[in-house]
Amino acid sequence: MVETSVLKALEPIKIPSVTDAVFEELHQQILSLELAPGTRMSEVEVAKAFGVSRQPVRDAFYRLSHLGFLLIRPQRATVITKISEAAVLRARFVRTALEIACLRAAVEIATQDDIKDLEELLKEQQAAVSAGERQKFHKLDDDFHRRICEMSGHGYVWTLIREQKAHMDRVRFLSLASGAQAALDDHVDITAALRAGDGELAAASLTTHLSRIRTILGRIRADNPEHFEN
Repeated sequence: MVETSVLKALEPIKIPSVTDAVFEELHQQILSLELAPGTRMSEVEVAKAFGVSRQPVRDAFYRLSHLGFLLIRPQRATVITKISEAAVLRARFVRTALEIACLRAAVEIATQDDIKDLEELLKEQQAAVSAGERQKFHKLDDDFHRRICEMSGHGYVWTLIREQKAHMDRVRFLSLASGAQAALDDHVDITAALRAGDGELAAASLTTHLSRIRTILGRIRADNPEHFEN
């Protein structure tokens, strides 16, 4: 009898949906303040601008509201939320606790290849800083922190962090006009501590890095009062 092997089914290949594409574009425009806080949003107008039906726009609006970027009010205009100082500080607290736990775990199990991956990201970040590319640097910044979560064996934590940090992200983006190099320098310190296997130094460097937002929050609000809640 000829034996036949049992082939394992392939995992479904995820193809970005129309909703995903609408969500990502709106997310980026809100994050970068191309769509400013307080702006009214219309499903009809967004659908027309993107050349899609209203359903994927409605779904994207729901996802953005879940992240804290949109305020959806039945029978009233949907608006982009203004930045809440309290929400920024709550997000920083939650993010610091989760990322330090991941970083300490990563120190114990990170491989040389993991460290090299981070160092390659640092090179890309330096190029973005030198070119003044804030949006690119912001994405690479997120990639750096997400990669640390993945290195720790707890990649799912990044999803939890992303759900918490919408208000924080817009303040971070505004700060990159003058603070991108400082953020990169912090990343260099965190990576060096990881390479040295020094959990205490890594945690201290990350705490300093994520605490910078407390220092700059007042200045950012004073320079951009129209973007903040009263």
